[in-house]
Amino acid sequence: MKSIRLKPGKERSLQRRHPWVFDGAIARGSADAGETVRVDGADGQFLAWGAYSPASKIRVRAWSFDQGQRIDAAFFKERLRAAIALRERLAIPSDGVRLVHAESDGLPGLVVDRYGDTLVAQFGAAGVERWKDAIADALVELTGCTRLYERSDTSSRRLEGLADATGWLRGQGGTALELNEHGWRLGLDVASGHKTGYYLDQRDSRAACRDLVQRYGLAEVFNGYCYTGGFTVAALAGGARRVLSVDSSGPALEQARANVALNGFAADRCEWLDADVNTTLRRLIDEGRQFDGIVLDPPKLAPTAAHAERAARAYKDINRLGFKLLRPGGVLFTFSCSGGVGVELFHKIVASAGLEAGVDGVFLQRLGGARDHPMTVNFPEGEYLKGLVVMRRP
Repeated sequence: MKSIRLKPGKERSLQRRHPWVFDGAIARGSADAGETVRVDGADGQFLAWGAYSPASKIRVRAWSFDQGQRIDAAFFKERLRAAIALRERLAIPSDGVRLVHAESDGLPGLVVDRYGDTLVAQFGAAGVERWKDAIADALVELTGCTRLYERSDTSSRRLEGLADATGWLRGQGGTALELNEHGWRLGLDVASGHKTGYYLDQRDSRAACRDLVQRYGLAEVFNGYCYTGGFTVAALAGGARRVLSVDSSGPALEQARANVALNGFAADRCEWLDADVNTTLRRLIDEGRQFDGIVLDPPKLAPTAAHAERAARAYKDINRLGFKLLRPGGVLFTFSCSGGVGVELFHKIVASAGLEAGVDGVFLQRLGGARDHPMTVNFPEGEYLKGLVVMRRP
């Protein structure tokens, strides 16, 4: 077994059971991509077993802090069993479920979602890539699903020096699926959709949107970056009379229209725009339009803290425009999925946007990732999704 020796003082994160070792912390040692290595402190004392990644700034991702642990197929099967058991205990109100949430489930780089009888996996790091076959076999055995599709086409994978990989790992068939969530039917395509096909992490936020639209009688709703219309369906389910949904992807809008029809909502309650959201917000302000509810769920703008300053300006501008379009008594649902923008910073950004817009608002609720996307004690970076619900003072 190859070993990695850390520089003096660089062992603290592993002693706190945080799973990452950056390249600058390593004094000596190397290995092949994905190879299991022993990580020792500067004094030679054992710290962890981990997967080595020679191309990544995160040079080692820890598998286990138990010196007696064997990293083999049985290890991965047991980790997967524990992750799946947790989701069963959480009783997710959907047949679309995040089964494995990477570091938060002790499997760095691995994401697995289940849509009914189909699994979709992303192998985003060298370690899980090396164990792909063993992981695939264990997933099929533990879930009873015979179909497993790979969506390893993320930017994080390229940072690992790994080429994109997509297609069926186990079984085969069509990639257009349908999930049930909160009693709604939602279509998706695991081959062409974002992430693994759908944004399961926003499940609880979509329910909150439905409930607040109903509670406050939000009749006209704007849904920016609507993708395949999850928040559009939620607003309609809450009783919104009309929803304007905007996205720059024509295929996503077609799926959104289909999702509205799947749930029996009248087509004339919806307006669709294939357009840039920022440009549309500005045009609507110039036209004097206002809305009772506004949803802003932009794509990731700050993947790391190094991008936070630039992203903060973009988030502020989007929310400033949103506040200007919000009627008195209306409700803004605003989100950031950027890991580089923390909860406190996002709150400050939204508050500053309100001030610049000349709008006073009451923060009604904080939102976050659905409970099958856990943030853990050892890995707080799992809290990448932040949401705020703000009511403009009447």
